[in-house]
Amino acid sequence: MVLPSENITIEEAEVVEPSAIPSKTYRLDFENGQCSGMVDGVEAIKQSIFKMLSTDRFKYLIYSDNYGFENLIGKERLFVQAELPRRIKEAVLQDERVTDVDVTVQFSGDSAVAKIVCYTVYGKIELPKEVNGVV
Repeated sequence: MVLPSENITIEEAEVVEPSAIPSKTYRLDFENGQCSGMVDGVEAIKQSIFKMLSTDRFKYLIYSDNYGFENLIGKERLFVQAELPRRIKEAVLQDERVTDVDVTVQFSGDSAVAKIVCYTVYGKIELPKEVNGVV
């Protein structure tokens, strides 16, 4: 093996903004359980957020311990009201394209519904998240 014996310098380095990096990925058809085509930009982030909030955290070895959502089914209402926004923010902010998250929680019977507003490098995205079985 031959190693360089002179000093190596990098003359120019281009800094790329996160919004300029393509986020192209496979389009997941959750209803039919298929991948069909490609998706990019806002649609890719929506799909990523949906997948993060639908995946149980710590359950699958393929994902890191930072990926996914810890469910609150069976927990007390006051605990859910305090903890649900934090857990949603923790999950969603793992995506570097998401810059901030606002979460409001409302209860309907045994369910908690969180209104999620994600601020991303592509703009604002609004999503609902329902947690059933809250006491």
